[in-house]
Amino acid sequence: MGDFCKGCARCLNRPAGAIIRVMRIKYNAPTVLTFAFISALVLLLSQTLFRFYPLEELWFSVPGKGGFNPASLRCWITLFTHVAGHAGWSHLVSNFMVILLIGPILEEHYGSPHLLVMILITALVTGLLNIFFFSTGLLGASGVVFMMILLASFTNFTAGEIPLTFILILILYLGREIVDSFASNNVSEFAHIVGGLIGGLFGFFKTGKGKRGVT
Repeated sequence: MGDFCKGCARCLNRPAGAIIRVMRIKYNAPTVLTFAFISALVLLLSQTLFRFYPLEELWFSVPGKGGFNPASLRCWITLFTHVAGHAGWSHLVSNFMVILLIGPILEEHYGSPHLLVMILITALVTGLLNIFFFSTGLLGASGVVFMMILLASFTNFTAGEIPLTFILILILYLGREIVDSFASNNVSEFAHIVGGLIGGLFGFFKTGKGKRGVT
């Protein structure tokens, strides 16, 4: 009994943190998490407060060929914001299941500002190609998903080498998208393909934390 009491006394004299380590939620990937929350908020607002206002169509989607007005500031903004728009919750969840899985790893490896720039460049390139070559509108983060998938295969990239994982992912993912592009559906395979190619280029020219690699 005496030993038990002495033990309690020692515990009471310790700092609180030494007895119980309190777990806290960390905002560990600012770029990825903010992107996810904004996209979810846009879809939620479009289905609730803006049910009778075409929020996503006007501000979070890129028009097809002939629908872009160079004199409209809104059209230029949508070249970047279309990746935050989604056709529905299943569309959003399928994209962000991958982004939330791979994105934090990439953000840790390359840094938050660099990953944000990669996302914006992917959005701009896919948006511009859509207004020049395709008649339908474009929205969603699928291009960003494929950019991240290809980029993830370069996380252990060494100058002068091509990772076998990159080659396999290129064949499996982009090969499937090329085949699917001949099918009649509502999926923009071109955005997947372009996003993947952009991710591959980022992987070749960036080795992490903004340092440039030798190719």
